[in-house]
Amino acid sequence: MAEIKKIKPSLPKGTRDFLPQEVAKRNYIFDTIKSVFRKYGFQQIDTPAFERLETLTGKYGEEGDRLLFKILNSGDYLKDAPYAELQAKNSSAITRHISEKGLRYDLTVPLSRYVVQHQSELTFPFKRFHIGPVWRADRPGKGRYQEFYQCDADVIGSTSLLNEIELTQIYSEVYSKLGMDVTIRLNNRKFIDEFLTRAGITDKKTEVTTLIDKLDKVEWSGEKGIAEQIKANGVSDEQLGLLSKTLFDTSYDELKATFSEAVVAEIDYVMSRVGHLANVQFDPTLMRGLDYYTGMVWEVKPNNVQMGSLGGGGRYDNLTEMFGGRDMSGVGISFGVERIYDVMEELNLFPATLIESTKVLFVHFDEASEAYAFDQLQKVRAQDIASEVYPGKKKLDKQMNYANDKKIPYVVVIGGDEMASGKLTFKNMSNGQQDKLTIDEIIERLKPLPASPKGR
Repeated sequence: MAEIKKIKPSLPKGTRDFLPQEVAKRNYIFDTIKSVFRKYGFQQIDTPAFERLETLTGKYGEEGDRLLFKILNSGDYLKDAPYAELQAKNSSAITRHISEKGLRYDLTVPLSRYVVQHQSELTFPFKRFHIGPVWRADRPGKGRYQEFYQCDADVIGSTSLLNEIELTQIYSEVYSKLGMDVTIRLNNRKFIDEFLTRAGITDKKTEVTTLIDKLDKVEWSGEKGIAEQIKANGVSDEQLGLLSKTLFDTSYDELKATFSEAVVAEIDYVMSRVGHLANVQFDPTLMRGLDYYTGMVWEVKPNNVQMGSLGGGGRYDNLTEMFGGRDMSGVGISFGVERIYDVMEELNLFPATLIESTKVLFVHFDEASEAYAFDQLQKVRAQDIASEVYPGKKKLDKQMNYANDKKIPYVVVIGGDEMASGKLTFKNMSNGQQDKLTIDEIIERLKPLPASPKGR
C-alpha cells in the first residue's frame, strides 16, 4: 500500500472557515436582510457560482478584470494555446485560449445575463434579491477577503427614482435592525461626469474617478496622495484646483446653482424623501469606481469602527444591452456580509441567544436509561423543540460538560428512579435549579411563550 503523504491543513489566502456559532451569527445577518428585502416586494433568485469569462470581462473596468478568478479549461488546457503566445509569455493573450469560465466577481453582471435569458418568464419591473458568494483576487486585509458573500437587491426595467428612495430606506432599515451606526453616502454619476467635464478632464475620467473613490484609504495631498496620482494622469494644476474646490470647498446649495437642472433634480428628488433619515448624506467625493454606474450611487460606512465600506450600489442603464437584450435600466444595492459580521463581532452586537442550538439534552447512566431517554426524546421533537440525547456510555460529568460546551440551556437526567416513577430530573443549566417533572410538563416548560396581544 502506498504511503499517504501527510500535509498540514491550511486555507487559501483570503478565505475563512466558520464554526457553528459563527454560522448562527451569519444566518442572523442573512435572515435580517432577507426579511427587509421581502417586506419591500423583492423575490429571491440564484445563479451559478461561475459564468462564461466573456460574460464577466469588460464590465468592471481594467482593475476589475485583473481581479477576476479564471478557471482553467478541463483536460489539456494548453492544447489550443498558440505556440507563439506561449513563447512570448503573454498571459493576457493566452488566457482566452486556456480559460472559458470565471468565478463571479459580483451579483449584478450575472443578474443582467439572467434577465436577458429569462425575460419572457419575468414580470417587470423585476425586483429580485440574491445572496451568495463572490470571488475577487484582491490582496487580503482587514475586512477584505478573496471569497465573500454579497446580499443584493435590484430593480430591473424601471427608471423611476422611487426605486432609489426605497433602496435607501432598505439600507437604513437593515442597519437599524442590526443595531449598527452607519452613514449612507449618496451621489450621482451624472453629477460626477459633469464636474469632471467642467474641469476639462475628459480623456482620463475613469482613472480619475477610480482614484477619487480611494479617498477613504489614501490622503488627498502628500507625496503619494490622490492629488499627485491624478496629476500623473495628465491633469493640470489648474484643473486639479477646480476639482479640489468642487469636492471639498463647495456646499451642495452652491453646487446646485452651477450644475445642470436635470442632474440636480435627480439628487434633490431622492434627498427630499430620504434626507430626514439621520444616517443619509450627500457626498460629492463618492465615485463608486465600477464603470457600469450611470446615475445615483450609494456607499455605506460604519461610524464607530475602522473598516471599509459595508455596502454600495447604484443605477446602471446598459448592462442588459451588452448581452443582446433590449436596454433596460436597473438600480441596485449590495450588503457586504463579511464586513458587517466583523463590525458586529467587534462591537458585540449579536444577540446572546444565537449561541444556542439545542434546547435540551437527555443524559443517562446505562443502556436501559439511554433507551428510555431516546423514547422520551421523540415526544419532545414531535413538538418541534430542538433536542438530543447523549450517544453512548460516558460518565455523567462528561455528558454535562457536553451540554455546557454547546451552551444547551436545559438537561434531563434519567436513571432508574426516573424510569420507575416517570418523574424526570429537569435541570436549568444557567442557575442549577432542578425539578422532578413528567415529560409532558417538561415539554410545557420548553415551549416558547405565546406572543403578548398588541397594546399590552
